[in-house]
Amino acid sequence: MAETAVPTFRSDAASRWREADGAIETVRRDLPEEAAIGLCYDSAPYVVVMATPADIEDLARGFTLTERIARAQDIERVTVSRAAEGWLADILLSPAAGKSMTAARRRTMEARSSCGLCGVESLREAVRPIARVGAGPKVTRAAVQTSLAALEGGQILGARTRATHAAAWAAPSGEVLLVREDVGRHNALDKLVGAASRAGLDPRSAFIVITSRCSYEMVEKTAAAGVALLVAISAPTAMAIAKARAAGMTLVALARSDGHCVFTGAERIIDP
Repeated sequence: MAETAVPTFRSDAASRWREADGAIETVRRDLPEEAAIGLCYDSAPYVVVMATPADIEDLARGFTLTERIARAQDIERVTVSRAAEGWLADILLSPAAGKSMTAARRRTMEARSSCGLCGVESLREAVRPIARVGAGPKVTRAAVQTSLAALEGGQILGARTRATHAAAWAAPSGEVLLVREDVGRHNALDKLVGAASRAGLDPRSAFIVITSRCSYEMVEKTAAAGVALLVAISAPTAMAIAKARAAGMTLVALARSDGHCVFTGAERIIDP
C-alpha cells in the first residue's frame, strides 16, 4: 500500500527582534512536521519513532536493516496507514526472519527524533559488536567534495526550514543518487538505507554522506547497511572512530567545502 502524501512542513508566525536597531517585526517561518510513526512487525508493535511523516516505507525498511532485525529479502511487504495519533508502518517478514526478531534489540518506549537508541533495555544491547564491512569502493578526494556539493542542492526541506538533517547515497564518482531528509539524523539515514534497498542499489559500491554529527550509532547503522565509507559534515565522537575501526570502515568527517578529515580507513581515499 502506498503511503498518502502529506505536507512535511507548515508555516507559523513569530515575533523577530534584531539587536542592531531593536526593531521587532512579525515574520512567518516554514517549520518541519514531526509525527509519531509506529513500526510493527507482523502487526505486533515494536517501537514508535518521532519523524518527519514522509518516506515512511523507506524509514520502516531502513530501520529493519540498520537495526539488524531482518535482511532485505526477508521483508515481504510494508503497509503504511494513517492513525488518529500519527502513522503506522506494518512490516510483514518472511517466516525465515522469525529468529532475527528474537535477536533484535528490544524497545520499551518511543524513540525520539534526536536519539537512535531510545527504549533499548540494557547496556549490552546498546553497545553491541559492530558488523564488519566489505572492501567497499575507493574514492578520490574530489569525489567526496562533489558529493557534499550535490547534497547541499538536494536538501529541499532543509533549505525551506533550516531544521532538518539529510543523508545521501553517493556513487564512487561522487554523484548523489538518493537524498532523504528528516528532523532526526537517525531517521534520515534509515530512510536513505530503505530507499536504496527498494531501488536495488548495491551498498558495496557506494558511500553515504550525512549532514549531522557522527555519533557511534550512525557508524553502526552504516556498517549494518553494508556501506564501507561514511562522510559526515560535522565532527565524530571518539566512540564513532573506535566503532569505524572495529568495522573496517572509512570515516571522513568535518567535511566542508574547503576540505575534510580522514579519521579511519585512509586506504579507500585516493589522493590526487
